[in-house]
Amino acid sequence: MSNSAKAEAVLALHRFGMGPRPGSIAAIGSDPRGALIAELDRPLGLSAAASLPASAKAYRTVADANARRAARAKQAQQQAKKQQMASAAAGDQAEARREGQAQGYAQEKDAAEMAAKQAADAIPDPGRPIYLQEAKLRTEAALAADIGFAERLVWFWSNHFCVSANKIQSMSGAYEREAIRAHTLGRFVDLLLAAEGHPAMLFYLDNLASMGANSTAGINRNSGLNENIAREIMELHTLGVRTGYTQDDVISFANVMTGWTLVPPGDNPEHGGEFTFNPRLHEPGGQTVLGKRYEQEDVEQGRAVLRDLAAHPATATHVATKLARHFVADEPPPALVEQMAKTFRDTEGDLKQVAIAMVSSDEAWRVPPAKLKRPSEWGVGMVRATGITQVDPVLYTGGQQLLGEPLWRPSAPKGYPDDEASWIDGVGRRLDVANNFAERVSGLADPQAIIEDVFASEIAAEVKQAVGRAESRQQALALLFMSADFQRR
Repeated sequence: MSNSAKAEAVLALHRFGMGPRPGSIAAIGSDPRGALIAELDRPLGLSAAASLPASAKAYRTVADANARRAARAKQAQQQAKKQQMASAAAGDQAEARREGQAQGYAQEKDAAEMAAKQAADAIPDPGRPIYLQEAKLRTEAALAADIGFAERLVWFWSNHFCVSANKIQSMSGAYEREAIRAHTLGRFVDLLLAAEGHPAMLFYLDNLASMGANSTAGINRNSGLNENIAREIMELHTLGVRTGYTQDDVISFANVMTGWTLVPPGDNPEHGGEFTFNPRLHEPGGQTVLGKRYEQEDVEQGRAVLRDLAAHPATATHVATKLARHFVADEPPPALVEQMAKTFRDTEGDLKQVAIAMVSSDEAWRVPPAKLKRPSEWGVGMVRATGITQVDPVLYTGGQQLLGEPLWRPSAPKGYPDDEASWIDGVGRRLDVANNFAERVSGLADPQAIIEDVFASEIAAEVKQAVGRAESRQQALALLFMSADFQRR
C-alpha cells in the first residue's frame, strides 16, 4: 500500500468514520471512498436492541414507578401523622409544646417528609438503567463498526433532531433507535415525519398541551398555543434561519400541529406514551403556511406541511451545509455544499445518495484535516484505537459529561455545535480524560503498536518522537490521544 493510499484511508476513517482501529487501514486502503459507500449498504440496526424497551414502554415503566413512589410517599406521610397524633394524645409531646408550638409542628413536618422520602426511595427509578443500557449499545456499535460512517450519520441526525434526556430520559435512546436510526439512510421526509411525530420530540418541545384557541379544549380550559415545535422545525430542522418564513407562518404552523400529543400513561396502561392525535386540542379550520393553504382537519394537515417543508429548496441547502460542516470543515467548500444540495433536490431527499455525493466529491477530501472533533467522536476514536469493543456506560457517560457533551443532553433544541470555537476551550479537560483512560488501559495498549499497526505510521513525526521519549506507557498513550492526529479530522 502506498503512503498516499494509507493517508487517504486514515483521512477516511477520521473525517467520515469513527477513527482507525486495528486492521482498518489495511482493510480499506485499496479504495477508501468505495469502502465508505459500501458501508451504507449494510444493516444499520443494533444487534441487541431487542433487549431494550420501546419508547412508549420505557415511558410507561418510569411513569408507573413514579406513581408508585408518590403513593408510597403519601402513605408514609399519613402514617407518620397518625403516629404523631397518637403520641400527642398520650402526652409525649407536652414538653415540646411548652417550649413552643411552632417547634413541635416543624419537627412533625420534618419527620413526615423524611418518612415520605425513605418510602419513595425504596422504589428504584428505572429511567437511569434504561438510559445506560441504551448508551452502552449505541457506543459499542460505534466501537465495533468497520469504519463508522453510517454510525456517524446516525449521530449527526440524532443531534440535528435532538431531544434531551434531562427532560425525557426514558425515551431518549429509544427515540434515536426508532425515529433516527431507522431512517438515517432513507428519505429526509420520512425522517422528518418520524422525528416530529415521535412522542419524545412532542414532549421535549412542549407540544403535548398546545391547543388552538378555538379548539374544544382551548375554549373549555382557557389555555393556548405553544409555538416551540413550529419554530424549531422551520428554523433548525428544515428551512434554516432567515429563509423567508414569518412569525405569522410560525403561528399558523403551530396551530396545524395542535393535537399532536401522546396517550397519557395513567389513562391507558397498554398504550400510554404512544403517539396520538387528539382532535379536541386541534385548532379547527384551514391554515396558511408559506403562502400555501392547508384545509385538512386532522393529523394529515401537519403531515402535509412537513412534506412541503422537506421538499423546500431551502431545506436542501440547510441540510447540505450542516452535513458538510459536520464532516469536512467549519467553513465547508461552497462547491461541495451545492453538489450535496443538488443531489438532495434531484433525489427528493434521498439521504443515502446525499452521503454518497459527499464522499464521492474531491472537494470533501482536499480540505486539510484541521477540524476539531467533538468530544464524543474523540472519545470513541481513542477507545477504538486500543481495540476495546465494550464500555462501562457509567464511566463513558461520565466522561462525556466532564467534556461538556453529555449524551442526549444538549442545552437547547439546536443541539451540540459543530464549530471549533464552541469546543476549543474544553480541550484542556480532554487531558484529564486521556490520562484516566491511559491509566486504565496501559497494561493492554502499546502506544508504539497503535502508531505502527492502527495508524500504519501515518502520524506526525513530532508525535512519534514525543511518544518515544515518554517516561511511561501511560504518559505515552496520553500524549498520543491528545495529539492533533487523534483530535482533528
